[in-house]
Amino acid sequence: MTIQEIYNLAINKGISADFRGKEEIEKIQSRLKEKYEKMEADEKEEFDLERLTNPFSDSRILFGDPQKEVKRILAGIDIDGEELLLSEKLGGIDLVISHHPRGKALANLDDVMQLQIDLLAKFGVPINIAEKLLRKRIDEVARGISPANHNRTVDTARILNMPFICLHTACDNLAAKFIDEKLKKDSPVFIEDVVKLLKEIPEYKEAGKIGAGPKIFIGDPENRVGKIVMTEMTGGTEGAPEIYEKLSQAGVGTIVGMHISEKHREEAEKANINVVVAGHMSSDSLGVNLFLDEIERRGIEIIPCSGLIRVKRF
Repeated sequence: MTIQEIYNLAINKGISADFRGKEEIEKIQSRLKEKYEKMEADEKEEFDLERLTNPFSDSRILFGDPQKEVKRILAGIDIDGEELLLSEKLGGIDLVISHHPRGKALANLDDVMQLQIDLLAKFGVPINIAEKLLRKRIDEVARGISPANHNRTVDTARILNMPFICLHTACDNLAAKFIDEKLKKDSPVFIEDVVKLLKEIPEYKEAGKIGAGPKIFIGDPENRVGKIVMTEMTGGTEGAPEIYEKLSQAGVGTIVGMHISEKHREEAEKANINVVVAGHMSSDSLGVNLFLDEIERRGIEIIPCSGLIRVKRF
């Protein structure tokens, strides 16, 4: 496979797993194309054309010839200079894949958070409320990442002449859908049942061995779960802390997420919502693994690093 084929496969898989559905994503993309066509020349010059075909602004080819053939990949959750130097030390690496965004994918992380607005509406929060609260949080995230040294790692890849891509929401969607389908299939009744079911997933079982497995952050183990939603599994980063009250009013009983800040935890507790934190690196590993299986079964060698708990499902 070429880098472009690997990248295209990831985006297509991410779209297929997206809670919004392919038809809704196509509508969003169509509206974006209409807006692009009406832009002035100077606006078009700065516009990221990749957005017209890829709905995930945090997943990008960052460096390298897209037509390069790939036989061996170094993949990790966070790729920085040390991992890129490792790829050179190992030798024979054709492509490095980072889960977390780098370069322009990091600079545009806030854009992908629009997904969360649609998710909240899907879970019963009125769209006007979801938009108001999330757009405030999106602006906050945009300001927060603005001063970052976005291209530092990409510059290292360029100097080493190492092809480099990142696949964030595209893979997070795969993890979210996998867990959502498992919980719907097994229908847990109590919060402790949710934790037990998560621990049946190899990535979470392995994480538990190092003290990073699924945990109940809010709620008693014998609390009944009620309606379970996956608002903290995909969509860039944590949403607005004020949203928990609205989720509670929409009938949500339990949230399963990757991680939760103290401010968000406090607001969820006030809203009487149970929170199960599955784990960050383990959840990321699940999504990345579901994608890597697709390319490894095509004969490409995968070398995991940087927190990636590699589990094969073929």
